Amino acid sequence: MKKIGFVGLGIMGKPMVRNLLKAGFAVTVYDIVEDAVKALVEEGAKGASSAKEVAADQDVVITMVPSGPIVRSLLKGDDGILAGVKEGTVIVDMSSVTPVESKEFAELAAEKGCAFLDAPVSGGEPGAVAGSLAIMVGGEEAVLNQVRDVFEAMGSSITLVGPTGSGSVTKLANQVIVNLNIAAVAEALILSTKAGADPKKVYEAIRGGLAGSTVLDAKAPMMFRRNFKPGGPIKINLKDITNVMDTAKKLDLPLVMTGVLEQIMHSLKATGHLMDDHSGIVQFYENISGVVVKTHEE
Repeated sequence: MKKIGFVGLGIMGKPMVRNLLKAGFAVTVYDIVEDAVKALVEEGAKGASSAKEVAADQDVVITMVPSGPIVRSLLKGDDGILAGVKEGTVIVDMSSVTPVESKEFAELAAEKGCAFLDAPVSGGEPGAVAGSLAIMVGGEEAVLNQVRDVFEAMGSSITLVGPTGSGSVTKLANQVIVNLNIAAVAEALILSTKAGADPKKVYEAIRGGLAGSTVLDAKAPMMFRRNFKPGGPIKINLKDITNVMDTAKKLDLPLVMTGVLEQIMHSLKATGHLMDDHSGIVQFYENISGVVVKTHEE
């Protein structure tokens, strides 16, 4: 059975490690939050005290952290992953980063004789817990086949999109669709509320038609029940949308609606909602419309 080093034990990483353990893999974990490491050691993982240590003598090393700069800091340096890996290790970055960053990380890995995959995920915390994540992969098919069993322990959909960076750009596309969909749901429920309708009843009426979507089912109830406990915090989604706009700028590509969405998220950051779930985008519309989206029934 493969030996896996896993870095990043946050809202996504922790349940992903649990599923790897359930599948029988030997997993060594590292995070700057020591309590997160201790919790998983109690469940059968081995703990490490540095990125270098977590990478030592592993078949696969996975990073699942908030941003590209953090991935870079974990890879490089005397105490980094690349200082500890053996030649032939497959390094998998499952973080949400830009395609330019993914290509940089692949080059760093190659200098150490290691293969690299960018393999971000969609499905949020529920998907991570259930082991049903959608995993979008950039890299070589032969390398993916080496770690396919690892991915299957964490996800139900594994798609090789193309060469290095393709997984990351697919994740950015995913974030555009998800977050603009949430903004559309917010606008629709604001309109309904302002006109005097119960947003819950509106949701129930439209969810079976063409407006129905996974996003609608996941986020509309959070809006009208005023539950903004984060599964996907605005902070992380703002980072992703910023990455989208940075990538689009490099491509001389106008993304008008996504640009507006970025400003909405910055407004929510300024008003103290950065750690709310991204269903909390509705609060931007509430602030400018003077109504609160809330069901009449609860």
